[in-house]
Amino acid sequence: MADTIEKNVTRGGQFLVKETKCEDIFTPEDFSEEQLMMRDSVKEFVDKELWAHKDRFEKKDYAYTESSMRKAGELGLLGVAVPEEYGGLGMGFVSTMLVCDYISGATGSFSTAFGAHTGIGTMPITLYGTEEQKKKYVPKLASGEWFGAYCLTEPGAGSDANSGKTKAVLSEDGTHYLITGQKMWISNAGFCSVFIVFARIGDDKNITGFIVENDPSNGISMNEEEHKLGIRASSTRQVFFNETKVPVENMLSERGNGFKIAMNALNVGRIKLAAACLDAQRRVTTGAVKYANERIQFNTSISSFGAIRSKLAEMATSAYAGESASYRAAKDIEDRIAAREAEGTSHQEAELKGVEEYAIECSILKVAVSEDVQNCSDEGIQVFGGMGFSEDTPMESAWRDARIARIYEGTNEINRMLSVGMLIKKAMKGHVDLLGPAMKVQEELMGIPSFDTPDFSELFAEEKVIVANLKKVFLMVAGSAVQKYGPDLDSHQQLLMAAADILIEIYMAESTILRTEKLAKKEGEDKVQEQIAMAKLYLYKAVDIVNLRGKEGIASFSEGDEQRMMLMGLKRFTKYTNLPNVVALREKIAEKLVAENSYCF
Repeated sequence: MADTIEKNVTRGGQFLVKETKCEDIFTPEDFSEEQLMMRDSVKEFVDKELWAHKDRFEKKDYAYTESSMRKAGELGLLGVAVPEEYGGLGMGFVSTMLVCDYISGATGSFSTAFGAHTGIGTMPITLYGTEEQKKKYVPKLASGEWFGAYCLTEPGAGSDANSGKTKAVLSEDGTHYLITGQKMWISNAGFCSVFIVFARIGDDKNITGFIVENDPSNGISMNEEEHKLGIRASSTRQVFFNETKVPVENMLSERGNGFKIAMNALNVGRIKLAAACLDAQRRVTTGAVKYANERIQFNTSISSFGAIRSKLAEMATSAYAGESASYRAAKDIEDRIAAREAEGTSHQEAELKGVEEYAIECSILKVAVSEDVQNCSDEGIQVFGGMGFSEDTPMESAWRDARIARIYEGTNEINRMLSVGMLIKKAMKGHVDLLGPAMKVQEELMGIPSFDTPDFSELFAEEKVIVANLKKVFLMVAGSAVQKYGPDLDSHQQLLMAAADILIEIYMAESTILRTEKLAKKEGEDKVQEQIAMAKLYLYKAVDIVNLRGKEGIASFSEGDEQRMMLMGLKRFTKYTNLPNVVALREKIAEKLVAENSYCF
């Protein structure tokens, strides 16, 4: 079966060693009429119910978050990813990403409640539950009659999720488990009806998942709401279980399968978190553009100043790149799911395997887009100047809300190391051929470089060569590191982080270029000059990051002739034949933003 799928759909991580054609990727310009209608209805809900009442979220109005979630449930928005037979809309993966994207831009408080409920609160049951469990719980969760929460993190178990101390002890009559332990940072705890709880049975190596109904009379208690930097109206509490009785039929999947459930839930959570950061960037960019157009200093609007225009252009470019990469990966996952279902696999299994296949891309996106939204909101404050620091403008809350995105669903440090670690494991299993291309790069380094002047007259001809060369940098650095350290590479975290940054920039830059090339072929180059400028600007900055992180990696594990050869290779692989005029690129992007008075791509 895997061979059949392989012919139709590329595997996760293969972007590094396979050339991707622009026709083979999905872009936001490819949304169907139905998807655009769904997007518009979500935007209408957000503007009316969330954006218009933003101050209530900032004043920690938890009840308003809960009532907004109920309204989202009434509109069917909590059940977009739930199969129709369990009361959901049964939408494809791209459509569920689209809803997550546009529902999350107004306030991080609602975004967190929505993500925790639809993702880690509901999804483990739809993907791992028995038929009885799904029929009992999922329709209530899909409609918003009940809300879900996810109890994994403990005081001593954060990034090391499998080290939790919460215990599950089988009763003497074998009818139920008694769960005892403490969980922390539990989103939606204050108003949830059901918890997904992870606990250890006996001395099991791995934790086990359970579905636990929230009944205070059954040994469940909570601390007060946490006081947090951002996402202020997202209910976040510690939850205590004291011999809480859970029927044996409420075990989720099999004994010891909890860690696997947690990791797969996080994979989906990561790409959805990337989506959840996109509309926030659009809104922040639009807000900054509008303010820059209105704010008069030295008898002119500040949007005419190069320093401000530079910021606006960079903010828009990171949002555009995030969209490009997020929807590319989402469609790859959707195609993988469809291919597995066509082979007769159940929807549960197909979705699990589909997302797991692209776990590398999920980690890449989580890191890249969460850091971009933080930078975007930070620059938004700067454009507003002193007003940006005031609670009277939406910039300071956007900045505070953005900060959590780099921590939850696995910290960005963990995700950086995961992305490279998973890629190497895939190579060892033969799922992605890294060895062959890495050997070719080594041969190229030993050979004499070509001094021919290439023909770069076609759109993105030079940029595509540069992306291919950046892939060689990764293969050179990561390949040499694997040769030197072998299985011990895991302990060289700083080297893994450097390699991850190279990998991230390759995926983001390539996705942006391919999206724009596809758009230019459809609309004509003259109609998409600003998008072309964004693709070129993103790549220019990516090359700088790859150069810096490549040099750091090479310096950390090589010396002498080997180091000199690799540094020469790095210089060769990050070289432009025709350097872009970066200021002119930013000017072109800013001109469009200022004229349209919004993020308009």
